Order: sequence, then C-alpha cells, then structure tokens
Amino acid sequence: MAAHDGVDRKVVVYQLAVRTFSNVNETRAPDGTLEENGVGKLGDIDAVALAALADLGVTHVWLTGVLRQATLTDHGDDLPADDPDVVKGRAGSFYAVRDYFDVCPDYAEDVPHRLAEFDALIERIHAAGLRVILDLVPNHVARGYGSVVRPELDFGRGDDTTTFFSGRNDFFYLAEPRGQVLRLTRPAGWSPAGVTFDGLFAREDGREGRTPKATGDNGTSPSPAATSWYETVKLNWGRDFTTGRTAFEPRPPVWDKFDAILAYWQARGVDGFRVDFAHWVPTEAWRFLLDRVKARDPEAYVFAEAYENLEGLLAAGFDAVYHDAAYDLLKRVYQGRAGVGDVDAMFGSLDDGVRGRYVHYLENHDERRIASPLVLGVSEDGTGFGSARAGKQLAPLLYLCSEGPVLVHAGQEVGEEGAGASGFSGEDGRTSIFDYTSIPALVGWVNGHAYDGGGSTSEQRALRAWYRDLLRLCQDESVRGARYWGLRHANRAGVHAGANDALFPFARFASKSGRLVIVVANLGVGGAERGLVRIPAELALAADLPETLTLRLLLDDGGAQDLRVTTCARATSIDDGFHVAVAAQSANVYAIEPAVGRHRTR
Repeated sequence: MAAHDGVDRKVVVYQLAVRTFSNVNETRAPDGTLEENGVGKLGDIDAVALAALADLGVTHVWLTGVLRQATLTDHGDDLPADDPDVVKGRAGSFYAVRDYFDVCPDYAEDVPHRLAEFDALIERIHAAGLRVILDLVPNHVARGYGSVVRPELDFGRGDDTTTFFSGRNDFFYLAEPRGQVLRLTRPAGWSPAGVTFDGLFAREDGREGRTPKATGDNGTSPSPAATSWYETVKLNWGRDFTTGRTAFEPRPPVWDKFDAILAYWQARGVDGFRVDFAHWVPTEAWRFLLDRVKARDPEAYVFAEAYENLEGLLAAGFDAVYHDAAYDLLKRVYQGRAGVGDVDAMFGSLDDGVRGRYVHYLENHDERRIASPLVLGVSEDGTGFGSARAGKQLAPLLYLCSEGPVLVHAGQEVGEEGAGASGFSGEDGRTSIFDYTSIPALVGWVNGHAYDGGGSTSEQRALRAWYRDLLRLCQDESVRGARYWGLRHANRAGVHAGANDALFPFARFASKSGRLVIVVANLGVGGAERGLVRIPAELALAADLPETLTLRLLLDDGGAQDLRVTTCARATSIDDGFHVAVAAQSANVYAIEPAVGRHRTR
C-alpha cells in the first residue's frame, strides 16, 4: 500500500471511535446522558494524539461512528432527538446512520460548524503522516433517515410503497397484506429514565405512503423482535433478498446515491472506507462503486467486513476482507476445541496471492475484548481470550503471517477488558457502540488529553510498548514480502530431534532475499517451552540464504530484543536447527539473515 510519503507500508489500521477514544469522563453511569458521561470530541484528537498513534506503528486511522446516527440526544433546530422506539441506546448505534452527508453533532465543540471541525481533523491526521478511513454502512440505514445536508438525495424519495420489491425503489415495503403497521418491542431490561416508548413509529404507521419497511437484518415482519436490527431498514440494491431475483437494468437509484456519498467524503479528504456487512450487497454494485472510488483516488483503500463471498468481493475490487475464520479458530484453540495442527493447516492453506488481502484482528467493536473472560462451551462470539496477555501469544501470529492489513482496536494496546454494563449493550465484554461511556484502560493513557500514559499502570504502559514494537515489526522487509512457509511439518516431535509440538513456527520472506523472519508461538497449555526449530533445505533455497547466517531475536514477551545475536552456518540451521525458549502464553520473532551487513527493521 502506497502511503502519502511514498513509502510502501503494511497497512496497520487503528479503530478509533470518536465517541469514546478521547472521553476522559469516568462517571460511566448506565444509560447516562451525554452531560453525565461525557463524549469524545473531534478537536480532542489533536497533533499530540496522532503523533502517539504514528509512533505506535499505525498507518491508517479508522474513524468509527463519525456519521450522524439516530440518537436520543436533542441538538435542537434541524437536529432533534429521534423517536426512542427506533433508537438503541442513549447515544444511538454507530450503524444506524441518520444522515450520510453529516457528522455526529455530539463530537463538535460548535455544532453548526461540525463539518469544518471534521475537515480540520482530517488535515491533522494527514499532517501526522496517517490516512483516514471512514465507515460505510451500505446494507441499511436508520428508520428515521433524513439528510439535512443533502436532502435531495434522501433514500425513499419517489418510491412505490405499494410493492415489496422494485428495481426503482430504495427500500423493501411490507405492502401485502395492505394496512400493516410497524409495531416495536423495547428490549427487556432496557428502560432509560425519562424515556417513553409506545411501540409505534409514525413514518411506518400503515397510512397511505407510510408502509412498514423490511428490517436491516432481512426481517420481513411488521413486528420485528427486540433482538433484531429493528432500528434499521434494509436498502434495496436491485436484488430481492427473499427470492434472489435481480433488477440491475436500469441501474438502481441506490447505486448512484452511494456513489455520491463516497464522492462527497473523498472530496473532503477521506482516504478509504471500511464497509459494514459488505456481503449483503451484490458484487455487481461493488464493481460499479469501487471502480468509481479508484478513479477518483487510485490509492483509496477499501476493506470489507464480510463473512460470505470473500473471493467475489475481492474480485469486485475490495483491497481486503475480514479473515474471520482465523479469528474464530484462535478462539477455539483457547476453548480447547482446536490445536496447533488446525492453526498450521489454516495458515498453510492460504494462497500467497490471496493471503495479503485478508484483514487480521484480535479485536474490533463487534468482538469481545481480548482481556474479557474466557468462557468454555459457547460459540466463538460468546468468549474472550481471558487476559490481555493472550495478545502477546496471538498477535504475532495474525499480524505477521502475511503482508496484508492488520486491525488494532483502541484500548487493545493497554489491555481494556470491556467489563461492566454501559446501558443498552449490557455486560458483553465489549466497548459499547450504543451508549455514552469511556474506555477505562484508555483513560489513563489519554491522561487528560496529554496522550502520554501518565495515568496508566506500569503493566498497561509495558503492554502498549510491546504492541509498539510488534506493529513496527510489521514493516520489516520480510514481513512485507509475499512468501509464507509453514515450519511445523519439519519440526514435529518424532520427526526432528529436539522439536517441541507445543511450539508453532512459520517463516516469512521475500523470494531470494537472503533473509527470513521466523515466528515461534508457544501454544502449550503450561509454562515456558523450549525446543529446536529447523530450517528446511527447500526454504533455505527459496529464500537464497547465504552460507553464514546471523540469528537475531527481534521480539519476545518483553518487547524488542534485537541485540541478542548469534552467528551460525546455514547447514547447522538446516540439519540441527536453532534453540528457542518461548515464555508461557507468548511468541518470539527471529530474523535469520546474512552475517555481514545487518538489516534494519526499525
């Protein structure tokens, strides 16, 4: 990926929710208002904060939840509070977008000038040498969608509300039987003080032109469940999701409206987009949109949250897609439902041409915090990894297994646990996307907007320093190379003397570079593990290793350790292997390179 400074860099995305990132208010009252619990501001993300992110190793800042969402907070004039029956949480869901051409007024010091404040933030991000990623939520919008910036491009204008599906409509209408009324159920346990619910929504009350719409999660009932995406309505991209029937000619109006949305934000300086639930939008639409995005900015970076049709989305023009399968596998390893062999099989099965187009992560807003409790006997979504230390074992695996992008969630680098109930989100091991709150472990690092860790514990500071060392290692020349070589087959007990089956090793390199980076993870369930790691002769040939080598330990559980140097013969590494000692719940990273002419990694 070409950065603004012209240097080829591995993409390191930092997910930053403006609502919580810089909020240092520690009240955190459940269902608290903006005035009680505070909120992050665009202006708080200043040059000091951004310099700290650049120092951490970040290349792209994903500004999450910036688009104006449906909310219970009244900003007056053209920005009133929404009907509480179609809002989740006091603050409102990041993914119930109310106006695609506006930013959330909560984050502005001067609400009428909120877009100018956003533009200034983009300028600061660019000045720090970073790029800007913005959310795109193409599958659904808030039930109360209506733009105050570009009302002429509102969804649903001119729709035929008497039919469920038409290629010329923006929404799907529950037109049969006629006269249906949207009836909503407030989720059990959520009753914020001073908020009245009646289960109705005037825009979908069944009167003429006010037909209920299909819900964002493909719901076709006029009485969506309290557990559904009831606060959203599904957009119509020209494919009937109930039958698969398509109507792409003439081009559905939603395609052109989204092209205008993308062009609008690109013109404001946005460098790329993270696309929510991209697999529920036809690939035909993505080909059209992404061609237009790249025509406006050939370096625009667009990656997709997707759980189906990954190859189709990549072929349609996405730079990368989520690799949820790898994340879920590591969860199963922690639950005792998978092992070293399963990890080796998955990593080894990826084609080198595709490997670099997967986004790898251990956290994001949808997933539990690494440090949230480990729960056995549940699905992968129902458990964390049990402690922040798990990142020291698993992040080197995911972040260094390819030249592709990696994702770090704000607070991950200081061990945030996601504990406690913020309100609508409940106790779920996540940082709420619905409520006004702050991130306990991050508040100390933000330290009154000094962004220096002055309020962090020694453990939090040490963890952040370790992530900094790892993320900087992502830019190592071998890690940015396209080649992956699994080493477990050559390092199994009973096959190679001194091997240890609790250790999972793999190599990364650029072809004929004369250099390797080797990751060795301790996936044992006990303490520290020792063993020998042998380099296959075929790998030595593929990497063009010289006769005399230097072995350096680049990273262990204490961070960067590149002063530990050993000189050895290539034949020794091939025949006998080199000794490793990996701490419990950790991973070591080594470089094998020519003995003369040290390569810099930082």
